[in-house]
Amino acid sequence: MQTAAPLRLPDGERLDRLRLARTENIGPVTFRQLIARFGLAANAIEALPDLARRGGRQRPLRVCPGDEVEREREALAALGGTHIFPGESAYPEALAAIDDAPMALSAVGSMPLLLRESIAVVGARNASTSGRNFARRIAGDLATAGLVVVSGMARGIDAAAHAGALDATVAVLAGGVDVIYPRENAEIYAQIREKGLLVSEMPVGLQPQARHFPRRNRIISGVSRGVLVVEAALRSGSLITARLAAEQGRDVFAVPGSPLDPRCRGPNDLIRKGAILTESAEDILSELPGPLLRPMPAAPPIDAAKARSGSGSEPPADLPQHILELLGPSPTSVDDIIRDTGHPAGQVRGALLELELAGRIERQPGDFVARLFDPANGR
Repeated sequence: MQTAAPLRLPDGERLDRLRLARTENIGPVTFRQLIARFGLAANAIEALPDLARRGGRQRPLRVCPGDEVEREREALAALGGTHIFPGESAYPEALAAIDDAPMALSAVGSMPLLLRESIAVVGARNASTSGRNFARRIAGDLATAGLVVVSGMARGIDAAAHAGALDATVAVLAGGVDVIYPRENAEIYAQIREKGLLVSEMPVGLQPQARHFPRRNRIISGVSRGVLVVEAALRSGSLITARLAAEQGRDVFAVPGSPLDPRCRGPNDLIRKGAILTESAEDILSELPGPLLRPMPAAPPIDAAKARSGSGSEPPADLPQHILELLGPSPTSVDDIIRDTGHPAGQVRGALLELELAGRIERQPGDFVARLFDPANGR
């Protein structure tokens, strides 16, 4: 039986999609809408100035130049890595299904790991010795059972989980795929690069900032069938990952612990709210129906007519301003905006796209938006 060749976008389209992804005010939701509307990234890039103007932008929108992304591609290739885009067979189908799927992934290491069934194992940075040992052991057991273990390469539980499944682990980084953070994880980073897979949606060389970690967490949960929390305080990034997993329709697993240890309060609370109590790999495996291997995703063909002319009904010229008047600094549901304006959903989302390109609104998780005040625009 002949195996179909992996699906990959044309090289020119890959370059243009990376330019679009690195362009000012382009986030994952807007990126997806632009590709759906214009077919080819080059057509979307050509339309950006007019769309931003319609949204009320007064100064030019900075579009990422081609030589800048060429340098990024060369730097990634020098690491032995490559970019992966939605619609390509190397891009995880489960991740592509979330609303804010990454526009492009940088990957270094064993690429097939990204398409295998996986479980995320996350937890406290200041983990206990028993917590680290448990994470290492259960990660090894999950890998032996045929699953890939995903985590964020933080100190503590993350590092222990990676160490327990080195031949079957994916590390999702908050900074560039070449940036070791924290520095104390240099050894585990080198081991994952050799045996596992390193993944990031950030450009090569970018140092991680605080706001990057929640974005990283949605990828950890998005590529995984479920998320296991080993130890975590009640207000921690691991619980953000668990919440995102639940919102994405993934299973949430939690390891119970002593009520006297603050690091166990997060998992205990998750169990109280319905997470699956987990004491061994078998508790996870018994909850996973069906085969352990995902089918390769099918990339939709580029519509030639759409690629030439764009598609979708454009919003009325006054709709962006009307929407802006409905918004404040607190997040508002897009569904509520559609209802309050009385306009078709496609037109409202088109107007929101224009407002985001203009820098006048900000996307929030869960299909919410908030108004931004732009001093340069005077409003």
